[in-house]
Amino acid sequence: MSEQQKPIKIEDIYQQIEKLREQANKTDAQNQKRIEERNQLNDQVKKTHEEINALKIERDTINEKVKLLKQQRDEIRAKTAPITEEINRIKEKIDVLKKKVPRERQQDLQEELDAIEWKIQTTSLPLEEEKELIENVKQLETLLKSYKKIDLKYQKIKTLQSQRQAIEAEADVFHKELTDLAKKSQDIHSQMIEKVNAAKVSRAQADGLHQAYIQGKEEILAFHVKIAELTGQIRGLKAAMYEEEKLRRIAAQQARKERESEAKERESAAKVTQQATKEKQQAIKEKLGAEAREKLQKGEKLSWNEFQLVMGEDTEGDEEAQD
Repeated sequence: MSEQQKPIKIEDIYQQIEKLREQANKTDAQNQKRIEERNQLNDQVKKTHEEINALKIERDTINEKVKLLKQQRDEIRAKTAPITEEINRIKEKIDVLKKKVPRERQQDLQEELDAIEWKIQTTSLPLEEEKELIENVKQLETLLKSYKKIDLKYQKIKTLQSQRQAIEAEADVFHKELTDLAKKSQDIHSQMIEKVNAAKVSRAQADGLHQAYIQGKEEILAFHVKIAELTGQIRGLKAAMYEEEKLRRIAAQQARKERESEAKERESAAKVTQQATKEKQQAIKEKLGAEAREKLQKGEKLSWNEFQLVMGEDTEGDEEAQD
């Protein structure tokens, strides 16, 4: 990748990171909403279970009362069994007595007896006839005794039946009360079932939201992993750019040092050349001066330049002496 492409690539990665952050934030907002809804459902489930427990306590209390009422009803009804047995025994005795009653009907015998007694009480009769009628009365009373025994037993049966009815009426009171309570218990149980089903639905919804929350967390983690990867790419590109810039600066410094070194070398060479030239000129000047002094000593005529050389050396000599 060229140096010019790296900044473009970094900008493109930054845009990708921004999009990933937006998606992560959006998913996080959705997760927050899911958590709120899940918590609300869990609170609702908790409240429903509390209501179910309260209903269960009420139902169980009613059931215990129903059980007690059944026991009381059955205990009362049990009292009717001996009465029923007694009624049956009396009926058996009646059946035996019925076999001993005369052929005449009880009503006919009673009417005949009443007529004779009325006749005896209201009519003046001869002694023999009265005795005969009294004998008839005894015979009729003897015949009516079986019927009277049967009547007494029927009265006993009626009394026992009244007692049994009273007992059954009392048992019916308990039975009605326990029936009403049993119906109420069933209604409460139905309410419990409805609430249990509602709690199951709410729990399933809460579990679904929790699973969606976990999935959202995984998606957010994946976004952050991708962001970390892209951030690593940016650091790598920036590090590469930094190294390239560093190498470029090093190369520039090296080139500058090389130029400075070359300049110093040129300057040094120029100084050497200048010094050599100066030394050469000085040597020539000294040689010419020596030749001019030699001419002067010989009395030969000096040229102006030679005169200046001789005078210049003297002046330099005086200056050196002064120094």
